[in-house]
Amino acid sequence: MKSLGSIRRSFAPWDDPAATPYIRFENVTKRFGDFVAVNDLSLDIYEREFFALLGASGCGKTTLLRMLAGFEEPSAGRILLDGQDLSGIPPYRRPVNMMFQSYALFPHMSVEANIGFGLKQDGMPRAEIAARVAEMLKLVKLEQFAKRKPHQLSGGQRQRVALARSLAKRPKVLLLDEPLGALDKKLREETQFELVDLQQELGLTFIVVTHDQEEAMTMADRIAILDKGEVMQVATPAEVYEAPASRFVAEFVGSVNIFDGTVRENGAEGMRIDCGEGRVIEAENSGSADIGDQVAFAIRPEKLQVSSQKPDNARANALEGEIYDIAYLGDMTIYHVKISDGLVIKSAMLNSSRLVDDPLTWEDRAWVSFAPDAGVVLTG
Repeated sequence: MKSLGSIRRSFAPWDDPAATPYIRFENVTKRFGDFVAVNDLSLDIYEREFFALLGASGCGKTTLLRMLAGFEEPSAGRILLDGQDLSGIPPYRRPVNMMFQSYALFPHMSVEANIGFGLKQDGMPRAEIAARVAEMLKLVKLEQFAKRKPHQLSGGQRQRVALARSLAKRPKVLLLDEPLGALDKKLREETQFELVDLQQELGLTFIVVTHDQEEAMTMADRIAILDKGEVMQVATPAEVYEAPASRFVAEFVGSVNIFDGTVRENGAEGMRIDCGEGRVIEAENSGSADIGDQVAFAIRPEKLQVSSQKPDNARANALEGEIYDIAYLGDMTIYHVKISDGLVIKSAMLNSSRLVDDPLTWEDRAWVSFAPDAGVVLTG
């Protein structure tokens, strides 16, 4: 099987049947009164993994993090860390630290005092605290800001102070709850890569909660997509994007075009899907659907080509329509093409040249085409 997308590193213990999960949620349920925040959820996370919990507000991702940290107890099921059942163990006795979205820095304390606060509470000798704080300041590149107060720092610097404080006690697992939410877009993008580099340098297990898909895709080795307290899919970023397990995942992660239809043929050469209005889609990534089944063909906008002429390739799927909207974004152009029954198809085409060979504008007739292996057939 060909790999999907680029590979950041060869680290993949989840593919090794002999590997033992470092963190295990076993049939965990969490209720708040009549509301079920987490519903019979099982999930394995491996040592040194950068793992993301991704989902909309209220899907249960922060509740999972809080149960692992010890701030909430499961209503049912159990949570294991390095083989130990965490039930009844208070937060301060768990080898876990949590970095909150608000950073929760003490405004009256200096940067170095904030970083060393937890160490001081644990009774560590003053000389050791000073050495550990210096180590953390160097790690997050804030040595020259040691004497400043939080209000004298930028948002990105405050974020790094909070990170250093979370790492100072050398936890086995670092939990990050929307850690970059307070940063502007450019700084957020820079910090994502900094966190990845830091995690690999330290060799710790990071678990990040986010609703930002780009953040999860950039940082995580694997992503768990959550909805209503249940796991919809656990996979690498490339697998989640290119091979979503369900329609929900396909629509939640990134932008997608969905064609609903009925399977008319399914064999070694692929599948033929009747989408009505005379449209038949040829699909190679056909799954296990039977003839007569209702399926959905999902394809990402960047896999579609828009042109003024019907493509010569006889194997390509081609649909004719009218340019409904255009958005020029510099690096790419987004086309919305409305076809015969009013369905609007979205295409994202890379602007690889300064000059446009086949200019298209509003209300032009155009062809949208894509290869049979460019999308995936969804049965769920």
